[in-house]
Amino acid sequence: MPVFDLRSIVQSVNSAYPDIVGLQVAEHGPDARVVTVTGEVDALTAHQLAAILTAQLEVARLVVVNLDGVQFLASAGLRVLFEANELAARQDRHLRLVCNSSAATRTLDTAGLREHFTFADNVPDALNSSS
Repeated sequence: MPVFDLRSIVQSVNSAYPDIVGLQVAEHGPDARVVTVTGEVDALTAHQLAAILTAQLEVARLVVVNLDGVQFLASAGLRVLFEANELAARQDRHLRLVCNSSAATRTLDTAGLREHFTFADNVPDALNSSS
């Protein structure tokens, strides 16, 4: 099992692309994490999101991805979310999306991937939903 230095990953993302993407991770008990994504998830930034989601799925049974602050979601970002969702399913973990961003919602709808994810209206609902 690979060991990830989450602080280093988040710091490098936020310092390398401060005007493009922001990523924050918050612990909610021992088995839940919330990854908040802001800005643009594209070919430049998607691999950092992938690293963070993979690291969180290694340590938490539930990972909530808050996309409310996403202004642009490219196909590379969709791929990362889809692959993280598949990884969660293989590991008997749960990935839930909170997506009230019109840009992210439009991309998910256009790609026809919406039915592949579990959505919640907000972060508290995502954390409290039964698995």
